[in-house]
Amino acid sequence: MSEVNELAEKLVTEGQRMAAFFAELTDTQWEDEVYTEGETWTIRNVLAHYVTSERGLVKLFERIRTTGEGAADDFSIDHYNAAQQVKTKDLTPAELLEQYKQVRADSVKWVGGLKEEELELKGRHPFLGETVIREMIKMLYLHNQLHYRDVKRALK
Repeated sequence: MSEVNELAEKLVTEGQRMAAFFAELTDTQWEDEVYTEGETWTIRNVLAHYVTSERGLVKLFERIRTTGEGAADDFSIDHYNAAQQVKTKDLTPAELLEQYKQVRADSVKWVGGLKEEELELKGRHPFLGETVIREMIKMLYLHNQLHYRDVKRALK
């Protein structure tokens, strides 16, 4: 199996696991607090973050692939995340879950369409800094796993 296919399959598997987890939450669990430093984030906010960060990152990956331009040096992850939370504040958990499934399907399709050599293209990732697309793709599922761990901790 090619590395592109392996990465795409990893995104499929991780995405299905996350979707199944969020689908099982009760109405009250969506409001459980996960992060309380600065702005308080509930489990609902974490799912909104999954949606908006992945959507934005895949757009960035495509820009790197087509133009070589990565994230701007002055890009602020914190400002971006806060603005995205405002944009998604009126969406229900069910709507966010559907958006997550679609965003992940779009990501899998994008990754699956890459040529093997495009995994080596370099650009600036907002968190990782200068790196190759391969590492950026891996960060899509690692990022979610990190937040998932925190969500599981909040549910205990």
